[in-house]
Amino acid sequence: MSTHTGTGNGNGRHGDSAADIFNSAVAATAIGAAWELGGLEQLHQRGVLDIEGFATGNDLDPAATTAMFRALASVGVVVRESGKVLPGPGFDDAYRSKALFYWLCQGSWELFARMPALLRNENRTGEFHQRDQQAISRASREANTEFFDPLFWRAMAGAGSSFTTVADLGSGSGERLIKVVQEYPGVRGLGLDISAETIEMSTAEVARRGLAESISFLRADVRELLPRPEFAEVELLTCFMMGHDLWPKDDAVRSLRRLRELFPSVKRFLLGDTVRIVDVPDDGIPVFTLGFETGHALMGVYLPTAGEWDEVFDQSGWNRVNTHRNDALAGTVVFELV
Repeated sequence: MSTHTGTGNGNGRHGDSAADIFNSAVAATAIGAAWELGGLEQLHQRGVLDIEGFATGNDLDPAATTAMFRALASVGVVVRESGKVLPGPGFDDAYRSKALFYWLCQGSWELFARMPALLRNENRTGEFHQRDQQAISRASREANTEFFDPLFWRAMAGAGSSFTTVADLGSGSGERLIKVVQEYPGVRGLGLDISAETIEMSTAEVARRGLAESISFLRADVRELLPRPEFAEVELLTCFMMGHDLWPKDDAVRSLRRLRELFPSVKRFLLGDTVRIVDVPDDGIPVFTLGFETGHALMGVYLPTAGEWDEVFDQSGWNRVNTHRNDALAGTVVFELV
């Protein structure tokens, strides 16, 4: 993404200056804000936005709205011309990655703001960190569509169509189950999630789409599942963006062994997550990686590498038959297991 500003060395460029770093931090929050308010979508669809009209139409403060777009212009996401906003040289990249910025700034900002306190061991006990879970959920849903769905459907091609029941661990909004049931008529879906609020939301969404007879949800902690009769019918098991919650290693091995016992009829297990990447220089870290890995370090959550996952698969009785990666987002992977 371009990082030009309007002050500095005379040509509007800062390179690695403090102003560049500072302005980029402000612009990162503006990307998430512009997405939530619909500004990014309007620019994506129409290619132009009138600032005054956008502010009026959405009941926004005009001066603050102008400041938001100025922040985006400072890093080349947009260009401002006579009260209008146009996509800048960095717009396509920012638009594709909007959910990642939203995860960082709207979902996890309190976590990063408290970094000094969270580094102190005396503060790292109990529930010592907090994030905006609604914002995290929205960001995850969009990131799933952009980065995980292509891998998921590639893996589904390998799984074939010989299954009648699919269970999604950490089902969240239920969108994955909805898409599977729509793609494979007659298949039943079962979602498991630890959050009562999430279960309520996904149940309502399934009913709204007329799929209540095909998809149901259970509140459960995937790490502490108890046997249920309906588990025996599951032939396809999926788990996305929560695999790292099963760690440390010994706990992950125990959990995956337990899944083999609880779901004895499973023919394919698709496990998708973002893994820790190694051998990347500090000045070459790709988008999202630094935020994702730093954020989880602050929360005390261990992120395994792809190689460490292989060790868990071997020790828990799962055989990895394929690995699907998304080159656009480092560390994004879907393991195809039997």
